[in-house]
Amino acid sequence: MRCHEVDYEIFGNDIQMVEVELDPGETVIAEAGAMNYMEQGIEFETRLGDGSEMTGGIMGRLFGAGKRLLTGESLFTTHFTNKGSGKRRVAFAAPIPGKIIPLNLRQWGETILCQKDSFLAAALGTSVDIALTKRLGAGFFGGEGFILQKLQGDGMVFLHACGAIVQKELHGETLRMDTGALVAFTPGLDFSVELSGGLKSMFFGGEGMFLSTISGRGTVWMQSLPFSRMAERIIAAAPSHGGRKLEES
Repeated sequence: MRCHEVDYEIFGNDIQMVEVELDPGETVIAEAGAMNYMEQGIEFETRLGDGSEMTGGIMGRLFGAGKRLLTGESLFTTHFTNKGSGKRRVAFAAPIPGKIIPLNLRQWGETILCQKDSFLAAALGTSVDIALTKRLGAGFFGGEGFILQKLQGDGMVFLHACGAIVQKELHGETLRMDTGALVAFTPGLDFSVELSGGLKSMFFGGEGMFLSTISGRGTVWMQSLPFSRMAERIIAAAPSHGGRKLEES
């Protein structure tokens, strides 16, 4: 199934939103709760799976949707379709502060692998599937799980990340990073998790016991602020005891 050809515009610098322009009859899919606003003429419907399944009936859709549960996502996606007579727009934003990465899958070999919470929206026809890392160590110690999302198609997809985005081209090199820094990468790169160093470094270095490792030839996208790191700081800064009402003088 060929993807719908959608236009888009990204607003904001650090807390971004993407506005997708739909021609009559065009559809964009998104994670539940990602929509910010939509113009008159756009109708939305919650459906099983991503809508890319052309055959297999209800069982095929149930199987495709069931695999989404393995990534911690909902069984359903929301489909936004322009039922009007002219161009209409619908906007989406991530649930965390950060930036949006627009990718035309046709320019990236029609496949991108990403962390399970990175997917935001995509043109109808995009397959949102799962992929397992080659090494179980990446699953048990990687911090983000060994189940990745595999996005396939020939249209636009939109990923979200926390903080700034860094895109690196690898030409046979190896890149080591915080386990939560990885956002997405192209197929062909080898993803694994390794010990960060000796016992002293692991327990007292502040970098954690494990680091993610990407090697080979391809492109990798990283985020400067893994949300898990930000959440830990917020929890650590929160008061440990409830407040009390000040007595009036």
